[in-house]
Amino acid sequence: MDARGGTSSRWPITDDLGALRGQVRDFAVEAGLDGFRLQDLVLAVNEAAANVLDHAHGEGHVLAWSDDGHVTVEVCDMVGRLVPAHAEAGDPGAGKLRGRGLWLMGQLCDEVRITQNPRGSSVRLRQSLAEDPAPR
Repeated sequence: MDARGGTSSRWPITDDLGALRGQVRDFAVEAGLDGFRLQDLVLAVNEAAANVLDHAHGEGHVLAWSDDGHVTVEVCDMVGRLVPAHAEAGDPGAGKLRGRGLWLMGQLCDEVRITQNPRGSSVRLRQSLAEDPAPR
């Protein structure tokens, strides 16, 4: 249990994104997330962690917790280039090879919030434990 009243876990961001995806998946399943909502959260966390590797020299960590019927994962970096306005990223279009990560996170998760402070930036991804509304 943590101060939020739920369970929490923390992992470093390394080049082994497969291991991180497994850790996040296991945590979210234990919290009760499943189906497409689980897959969507794991993919969104992968995108955020890949951004830390690409843009923040891998200097960061992932913090996950569950409470109030939600799983929340915060991907933190120590460089701090992301600002809250980046959470409103639009689809960069078919002509771009990169730049879809933040837009994709917004499509996959119930909530995407970016904060910035003197210690860096964080991307908070939140998913409800409610069942998938409809199959895709």
